[in-house]
Amino acid sequence: MRPAALQTRVIIADDHRLVREGLCALLRSEPDIAVVAEARDGMELVRLVRELQPDVALVDLAMPRMNGIEAIRRIRAEPGLSCKLLCVSAHQLPQQVQAALDAGANGYVLKENSFDELARGVRRVMAGQLFLSGELVGAVLDNYRHPASAPTGASTLGRLTPRERQMVQLLSEGYSAQQIAEQLHLSAKTVATHREHVFSKLRIQGIAELTRFALREGLSSLDARPPHC
Repeated sequence: MRPAALQTRVIIADDHRLVREGLCALLRSEPDIAVVAEARDGMELVRLVRELQPDVALVDLAMPRMNGIEAIRRIRAEPGLSCKLLCVSAHQLPQQVQAALDAGANGYVLKENSFDELARGVRRVMAGQLFLSGELVGAVLDNYRHPASAPTGASTLGRLTPRERQMVQLLSEGYSAQQIAEQLHLSAKTVATHREHVFSKLRIQGIAELTRFALREGLSSLDARPPHC
């Protein structure tokens, strides 16, 4: 094993414990990589990146409370955080990959790929290079060569503040107003105000329509688990 000072310090962010533990065991077999923490959602990831200042974070996109893309945006918005961000996701739609890169991700690896591909991705982004799973390269290059005009959903999403995007995710995942207030350390009145702004900006009438919007825009996923009551 290399001296700690020469190892790449990694945080793993995924809401599935089995995935985190599996990645942790595999990465710890690499002499130049050290896993320093695990995060269960985007909020925990942002906090751990601030506290531990890792070299690389492996980020799942579909996480509760705060999804991976929003967590990437938050980390990139903070001066002084130089952590490389490598998405590790089952989602391979070109628009989802592009959204992650636009948010500030340094690379994107599919969960169906081999561990060797992931380890190579960690080393590449650590070296300052963009890394994409081979299956994604063509679609991403096509998107750069032939950029489509932004869809209505994307332009609408851009009008939401970071807090409002988080509200969309939490509401669509089944959190009550009281649970959101507790999660975000806000008053019930502030939560109600954010909710009103979200519905007004999106011109949405109810939670069912909001959930469809969140799924379409990648703010939530079908496997997002509602909170325990």
